[in-house]
Amino acid sequence: MEYKFEKDKMDLRVLREFCEHEGEKVEYRKGDAFEHEGEPARWLAYVSKGCFKYVTRGYKDGKEHFTWFSLEGEFVVDYPTFLYGQPSQATIEAMTPSCVWRVSGQQLERFFNQSIETMRLRAVIAEHILFQFRSRYLDLHCATARERYEMLMQRCPGIALHLDLKDLASFLNVTPKTINKIRKDITFGKD
Repeated sequence: MEYKFEKDKMDLRVLREFCEHEGEKVEYRKGDAFEHEGEPARWLAYVSKGCFKYVTRGYKDGKEHFTWFSLEGEFVVDYPTFLYGQPSQATIEAMTPSCVWRVSGQQLERFFNQSIETMRLRAVIAEHILFQFRSRYLDLHCATARERYEMLMQRCPGIALHLDLKDLASFLNVTPKTINKIRKDITFGKD
């Protein structure tokens, strides 16, 4: 479960600077939607303050499933659908009061078409997102619930402060009862 664009692996400073110089500064209250599932994905944004969660409705049960998040210093976007103006596959909403610098698909397309370097950046971003999703998929299939919980807490310290128990359980694909048991076992040293 690798979520951040690690500085030593990919330098996204140029994309952040593009968002800050060409984008629109927008503030969101907790619970405000950045994108709506089923509506055309319109924005890519650099999160300068706050964090966002990605929620998708189940195909059959209609229940909400928390599938991803974007933290301060990262980008928030439903990337594949955004690039082509397709319907977003998730509702993306602010988990806390948040501030972003957002750009449209047309702005980003012009940015990517500026040079070979920016086209290469587009490919690197897509490869990184593919790696993130593959890592998450493998974690969901190969790691225990406790291992997934511990990896999340290690990679995103403090994320539990922003998530309610239901969202945390949904993200880890377990029940809230399982999260409580994991926390109890960790607190009292049970392995």
